[in-house]
Amino acid sequence: MVHANNSGHPGGSLGCTEFLTALYFNILDHDINFKMDGINEDLFFLSNGHISPVLYSVLARSGYFNVNELSTFRKLNSRLQGHPTTHEKLEGIRIASGSLGQGMSVAIGAAQTKKLNNDNKIVYSLHGDGELQEGQIWESIMYASGNKIDNLIATIDYNKKQIDGEIEDVLPMGSLKDKFKAFDWEVIDVLKGNDLSAIIDALKLAKSKTGNKKPVVILLHTEMGNGVDFMMNTHKWHGSAPNDHQLSDALSQNAETLGDY
Repeated sequence: MVHANNSGHPGGSLGCTEFLTALYFNILDHDINFKMDGINEDLFFLSNGHISPVLYSVLARSGYFNVNELSTFRKLNSRLQGHPTTHEKLEGIRIASGSLGQGMSVAIGAAQTKKLNNDNKIVYSLHGDGELQEGQIWESIMYASGNKIDNLIATIDYNKKQIDGEIEDVLPMGSLKDKFKAFDWEVIDVLKGNDLSAIIDALKLAKSKTGNKKPVVILLHTEMGNGVDFMMNTHKWHGSAPNDHQLSDALSQNAETLGDY
């Protein structure tokens, strides 16, 4: 998708592929007959909207829209814009995202709405670790614990990289685990963030911790560009498209990994 339009964000998309696959196919109680209000179903909000390629791919394969539409990614008049938007009324998308730092507030608002409406379903969200450098994030984190928003499970794509380099080199954030604990959140630390079984177990554990007067966060230690050797261990594929040779190389690596899947 990213290669076809020579534009997009493959690194984070590959890093979160296992998470979104686990969420949509194993955990989320959702209805592919899309309703914007999401009443009586779990909701998911993608805050780091630049990894839209993987979200679109998972939504299509879940049945929200035809897989063939993925070929229109980032093209003129496509519903699949570089960052998800609501104007095009794409099934599965409830907020425009990509202006980093805003998704946590939206997820908390949706979770609080469910509580007020006696809707016992859960709200899930995904955020980049570099995104946590935004001040609005920490205001919303404080609000969630202060108001006992305990039907929220936020996940952090903890690859320790952002567009300009390593997190530690751009703006160090110290221990995210200690920070969330200090803000009175339940914290689940997943060191194997690209392992499907580990992710599913973590999401089930997180779900078991809801309803206990605290929001829940999963720190998912992922690898940017996971599964493609030349994209891993570097931040340079955050927002770069592969050329023809690189695409062929990447696809051949995944074919070897996936086999007949």
